[in-house]
Amino acid sequence: MKALTWHGKRDVRVENVPDPTIKEPDDAIIRVTSSGICGSDLHLYEVLGPFLGEGDILGHEPMGVVEETGPDVAHVKPGDRVVIPFNISCGRCHMCGTGLFAQCETTQVREHGMGAALFGYTKLYGQVPGGQAEYLRVPQAHFGPIKVPDGPPDERFLYLSDVLPTAWQAVEWADVPDGGSVTVLGLGPIGQMAGRIARHLGHRVIGVDFVPERLEMARRHGIEALDSDAADDVPDAIRQLTGGRGTDSVIDAVGMEAHGSPGAKLAQTLTGLLPGGTAAPLMSRVGVDRLAALMTAIEAVRRGGTISVVGVYGGMTDPMPMLRMFDKGIALRMGQAHVKRWIDDLMPLVAGDADPLGVMDLATHRMPLDEAPRAYEMFQKKQDGAVKVILQPGT
Repeated sequence: MKALTWHGKRDVRVENVPDPTIKEPDDAIIRVTSSGICGSDLHLYEVLGPFLGEGDILGHEPMGVVEETGPDVAHVKPGDRVVIPFNISCGRCHMCGTGLFAQCETTQVREHGMGAALFGYTKLYGQVPGGQAEYLRVPQAHFGPIKVPDGPPDERFLYLSDVLPTAWQAVEWADVPDGGSVTVLGLGPIGQMAGRIARHLGHRVIGVDFVPERLEMARRHGIEALDSDAADDVPDAIRQLTGGRGTDSVIDAVGMEAHGSPGAKLAQTLTGLLPGGTAAPLMSRVGVDRLAALMTAIEAVRRGGTISVVGVYGGMTDPMPMLRMFDKGIALRMGQAHVKRWIDDLMPLVAGDADPLGVMDLATHRMPLDEAPRAYEMFQKKQDGAVKVILQPGT
């Protein structure tokens, strides 16, 4: 089969690799029909190479059709159309029983002290082959796959794999009071959907970005869009919009590669030049994140407010302004999305014709799998108005 494989910083290739096979009784094989490129995939493309192996298959936002199942898989069968959550969870352990599926004790990567395994996302998360491919082996398929109806286009359901549950959890974790306000930093796919979900729930949303196409998309969905390049001081601009206080909550949907962090950018660049055997332990011990977005969140949130971090960070000793956070009484919550926890909330919003979250107005590019290297470069460089790119194997 064809699959997108990693070979180095900014070097991804579509190659022929062996077809996946059933290895465990609770496995399934799906034929992938759509697979999104996520903003966190760009961290692999740019920063997290020391935790990848040459030839690793990328991608964690797939959906498709079940081709084969192991004997322990009963809730889906060949021919079913399914979305695959990006985290791999068993549904049976203590952590799954509490709804913390991203901390599944069955698939935790204990070798590295990490949570549940993820598709297509580094040695730290199990080095499980990903879904930017023609076929995908799905472990824990007795629980993971989400069956969706035939008929509607893939985009109606694809974002249940990651974007929508991540955005929903970001809003839930932000603890916005009824009728309150929230700032969303970063209007990529997660930020766009977090803003739309917050609006759907009745909150005032201020979205911050510098890319014109992202700002315009946000405005189409009722979000007050603030151009960070045009603002001398983003936290001050937000305070001016909120009676001098700041918003009740802030969602950081940017993460480790935030603009405006030149020192950390240099650290990321220099670390990326080191051999993998040297760079990986170094990145595990030092602060290499660009923290501009998180620092903005700390300043922009009102006193006693909540910050919800959904952007990916990777440093182990990043400096934090603890005095400022303590003095303001800030609550901070973060983590990988517990995908299955939020599906019952989200499915009614995507299954009908009303489309209250505008899922049909997110993807800006739909490209064959063969064009994945160009898609990554375009998305990473924010070219051609790219906000969300969907790869379509078989086209």
